[in-house]
Amino acid sequence: MAVWLARAGRDGEFEQLALDNNVAIVQWSKLPDLSSINTREELFLMLKSTYPSMIDKALKNWESQLWPFIKVISKGDLIALPLKRRASIAIGEVTGDYVFRKDLSSEAGHTRPVKWIGEYPRTAFDQDLLYSLGAFMTVCRIERNNAEDRIRALVGKKLADSTKSITVVEAPIVVDEAPDFEQNAQDQISRYISQKFRGHSFAHLISAILQAQGYQVHESPEGPDGGVDVIAGRGPLGFDPPRLAVQVKSSDSPVDVKIIREMQGVMKNYGAEHSLVVSWGGFNKNAYKEASRVPFSMKLWDAADVVKMIQTCYEELPEDIRADLPLKRIWVLIPSEE
Repeated sequence: MAVWLARAGRDGEFEQLALDNNVAIVQWSKLPDLSSINTREELFLMLKSTYPSMIDKALKNWESQLWPFIKVISKGDLIALPLKRRASIAIGEVTGDYVFRKDLSSEAGHTRPVKWIGEYPRTAFDQDLLYSLGAFMTVCRIERNNAEDRIRALVGKKLADSTKSITVVEAPIVVDEAPDFEQNAQDQISRYISQKFRGHSFAHLISAILQAQGYQVHESPEGPDGGVDVIAGRGPLGFDPPRLAVQVKSSDSPVDVKIIREMQGVMKNYGAEHSLVVSWGGFNKNAYKEASRVPFSMKLWDAADVVKMIQTCYEELPEDIRADLPLKRIWVLIPSEE
């Protein structure tokens, strides 16, 4: 049994498709059905004929990722899908062999059937696991530092029986796991924020972000807040629209649909046209679904959104916030990928 990283598009464009249809998806949209491929040499030749302008080194890299996806991954293995649209990692169990499915998308037909176990906030994973899951690859095995046992324990799965037969691969699969520097940096920032800003101090951070975006804000004092941590509005006194009612949760646990429904009533009580719910631990599926019904009056921010907002307006944040959260903008070269 093994744990595999399998991304659903470079920018996560197929991740919801994968989750909704219980599959793992990899793109390589120009490639046809790979079911008839029997050797790595055949796969390399197909890649070479399909992508004639690519150098052999890049094609060998792609081969090293596609081969395990179509031939090596086994029923019972775990798939980890780091989500680009929210600060979570979806974990699923492989339930079958490679299937080429053009009914899902004309851009992504290479799939593995998967039973998704759940989504887990990135903060639930230790930093070394996040480094591995942040590899700048579409497909690779995650095995360093006893990763399989730790991830299976995290999702509450029983470890595979040690007496179970093991499939022997005819050649070791070795790939250069080039790190995703941007994601690794975001994880480091997220972990620092999680340790430094808790409870009321996290609400103060969100308040500072809104101020940097041009809002006048009023923070509720520590203690019971009546469902609102921050009131924000435009204009010199904060009376001008749009007026926001903001609820802030610093817990690592995902917010459920109850908070979303309550917030819709709280927004009206405060005379706000819009509401913002900030949850460091993210939101469960039902919470996202409920918020999607009122997209013009409610927004949700998870940990990734908070980091993104900080990066966008960092220079405008108050000096005390920047002192507690020292960041520096850098440029890095992004490795090429399919």
